[in-house]
Amino acid sequence: MANHKSALKRHRQSQVRRMRNRINKSKMNTVVRRVEEALVAGAEDAAQEALKIAIPVIQKTAGKGTIHKKTASRKISRLTGRVNRMMPIA
Repeated sequence: MANHKSALKRHRQSQVRRMRNRINKSKMNTVVRRVEEALVAGAEDAAQEALKIAIPVIQKTAGKGTIHKKTASRKISRLTGRVNRMMPIA
């Protein structure tokens, strides 16, 4: 455990940041899971709606620095591709 006053403060700050990152990442994983569940169920409309909700959440998570911006972009791209492949060509 840290002994200096500044090290104790740094420890407290890192705990707060870790919890904040965990909350943000958990929220993101939940919306991604909802898209994947809709894809597995074969519900096209539900998958589209879940994707519309998921994209801003993923971008917000990257904006807060919890995940890297390119990781967010990759996740969005892969989810969008999976949803688009599911949709029939009109």
